[in-house]
Amino acid sequence: MSAATVSRQFARAALRTSARNTFATSSRQAFRQGGRRFYSSESPKSSGASPLLYMAGAAVAGGAGYYFYSQGDVSTKVFEPTKEDYQKVYNEIANRLEEKDDYDDGSYGPVLVRLAWHASGTYDKETGTGGSDGATMRFAPEGDHGANAGLKHARDFLEPVKAKFPWITYSDLWILAGVCALQEMGGPTIPYRPGRSDKDAAACTPDGRLPDGSKGADHLRGIFYRMGFNDQEIVALAGAHALGRCHADRSGFDGPWTHSPTVLTNDFFKLLLSEKWTIRKWDGPQQFQDQGKTLMMLPADYALIKDKAMKKWVEKYAKDNDAFFKDFSAVITKLFELGVPFKPETEPIVFKPVNA
Repeated sequence: MSAATVSRQFARAALRTSARNTFATSSRQAFRQGGRRFYSSESPKSSGASPLLYMAGAAVAGGAGYYFYSQGDVSTKVFEPTKEDYQKVYNEIANRLEEKDDYDDGSYGPVLVRLAWHASGTYDKETGTGGSDGATMRFAPEGDHGANAGLKHARDFLEPVKAKFPWITYSDLWILAGVCALQEMGGPTIPYRPGRSDKDAAACTPDGRLPDGSKGADHLRGIFYRMGFNDQEIVALAGAHALGRCHADRSGFDGPWTHSPTVLTNDFFKLLLSEKWTIRKWDGPQQFQDQGKTLMMLPADYALIKDKAMKKWVEKYAKDNDAFFKDFSAVITKLFELGVPFKPETEPIVFKPVNA
C-alpha cells in the first residue's frame, strides 16, 4: 500500500471521527479543510441441468433462509444463514471499499449507495411492482436505463462477494452493500432485513421511475409520492447527495456536491443554503456551481430551497446533523424495504462497522 493511500485513509478515518463526535461544534471552514479530498477532477452459469442444481437455484431465488449445497451427486445439506453470516458479507464489502484508491474519490462507497437506491427506487405502491426485491437491473432493458448509467461498476465490484457467498441473493447483496457503504462512510446505523428474491428479466420495470436531476419539485413529488413518501422524506433522502459525484459520461452532469464526498454529513444541506449558486456555463446540461467553481448542485437539488414546504426541512437538517441522521436512517430503511415480502419472523440485523 502506497504512502499516499495510507495518508488518505488516515485522513478519512480522522474525518469520520470528527463528523460523528464534533461536527455540530466545528466551524464550517475547518470541517471543509479537514475533509477535502484532492479530486481527480452476472450470476455464474451452471454446468448442468440436474434436478439437484435446479433445486439449489430455486432455493437461492426464494430469498434468505435456505441454500442447498451439493455433495457429489448423491446428497445435499441445507444452509440457513445467521446474523453472523450476514456480518461476514458486510465485513467483506467494508474491507474492499477503498481497495482501488484511483477509483473516483478513493471509495466504492458512493456508487454502492446509488446501486441500492436505484434498485429500490423503482417501486410503485399502486401496482406493487419494482423495488429492491428482484435485482432486475441485472438485465436489459432496466440495466440500460439512463438513470442507471455507470452502475455496472457497482455490480461488477460485488461479483467477487457473490462468488464467495453464493447463498445470498443479488437482491439482498445489493441492499446490504448500500447499508455497509453508508455506515462505513460515517453515516448512521441502518437496520437491515434479508429476505429478497432474485427475479428474471420479465420483472424489469419501465424507464422513468427514478428521479430526473434536471427537473423541479413537482417532478420530485410525482416520483416519490408514487412510492409512498412525503415532503420531509424526500428532503431527508436528498441528503445522500453529500456522497459521491456526477460524471459527464454517465448522467451528463459533472462534479461533487460537497468537499467530503466519501463521508456522510449534513453538509449537502448547509452548502445548499449558504453558497451562492449560479448556472454553470458549459456544454453540458444545466447545473449550478458555487462561487469557487468546485462544487455543483442539480436543478432538482436547487428546487428543494425554492419550494417553501421543502425548504423548511433543508433548514432543519442544515442546523442539526443528529436530526438528519435520525430521519435519514428511517427513510432509507423504508426505501430499501419497499415491496419486499419479508417473513413475519425476520428480525432486523444491526451490523457492527469495520472502519467507521
